[in-house]
Amino acid sequence: MSDLYKKIAELCKARGVTITSMCNDTGISRSLISELKAGRSKSVSSSTLSKIADYFSVSTDYVLGKTSIGTEELSEYLEMLASREELRMLFKLTKDASKNDVEQAVKIIEAIKN
Repeated sequence: MSDLYKKIAELCKARGVTITSMCNDTGISRSLISELKAGRSKSVSSSTLSKIADYFSVSTDYVLGKTSIGTEELSEYLEMLASREELRMLFKLTKDASKNDVEQAVKIIEAIKN
């Protein structure tokens, strides 16, 4: 089992999603992840790596294990997000949204709160 697979599995667990769900959401081949798990592959393309990092809102260096800054905080944060149904729903709705879409949604939510 590669270190990359372990990191992906850790991120999935912290976010409360299955690896299959992550693959479906990102368009990453499930067989590619199986190859990582079996140790037959140790890396992925930069495009795939970017999809994984974007999906979990972490850096590619974090996914590769090159940095552990905020690991505990990130795990706690993702666990908190995963435990709140309304936040899971919000993330699911915004998975294909652009940065601009998300910024506009935040402004709308802020306006509602005020």
